[in-house]
Amino acid sequence: MAGIIFYDIPSSLEPQAWSHNTWRVRYALNIKGIPYQTVWVEYPDIEAVCKKIGASPTGEEAPHYTLPVIQDTSTGAVISDGPLIVEYLDKQYPDTPALFPPGTLALQAGFTAAHAHAISPVRQFVIPRVNSRLNPRSEEYFRRTREQDWGNKMEDITPVGEARVVEWGKYRDGLGKVDSWFKKSTGPFLTGESVTFADVSVVSCLIWLKVIFGEDSPEWKDIASWHDGRWDGLVNAFAKYQH
Repeated sequence: MAGIIFYDIPSSLEPQAWSHNTWRVRYALNIKGIPYQTVWVEYPDIEAVCKKIGASPTGEEAPHYTLPVIQDTSTGAVISDGPLIVEYLDKQYPDTPALFPPGTLALQAGFTAAHAHAISPVRQFVIPRVNSRLNPRSEEYFRRTREQDWGNKMEDITPVGEARVVEWGKYRDGLGKVDSWFKKSTGPFLTGESVTFADVSVVSCLIWLKVIFGEDSPEWKDIASWHDGRWDGLVNAFAKYQH
């Protein structure tokens, strides 16, 4: 059995991986070359599985169980939450590429928060598409919980007409801010030639959109064409870790 058991959420697609949150850990494991086994968990089963293996909840106000989670069979550790998992992997497997180089943890936390805020307008476009890509049990759970979060029917979350043009433009402009940060680097990644967790966070959101919208969709073709092709190029740079 692999040393790491990685708990992920399946889709109805092939391959099944889709979630930007879990892609951050999948990419990290692949970059580090750490063997792992994927256990697929449908949305309604996440809480029970997490409690069974002793994974901590990630919600701050009330117990809320989410994926990714890893279980390290070589140490007995069970870690919840993507950044904490990658911090653990850096410390426990020091002979692998460090995604949080010494002294960068706070800066990377700030960057990932700023990036998430900058691209937040895309959520209204992708959430309904995610719903259509899930297996039936997860689809029912996802629809019910997201409609509660948004206060709207799934079919009415994505804007239409002129509002769609405006909101899609806000996402493009948000990515433009991120592009301006990348331009300050001396290499293809944020710190130059070496990949960090911040790069992984950015590309995880991009692969999420590419998988959910579809490679040949108008949405992905739009994104791939923006900012001199930076985003398509970044996804391609990570292709060897995309499994």
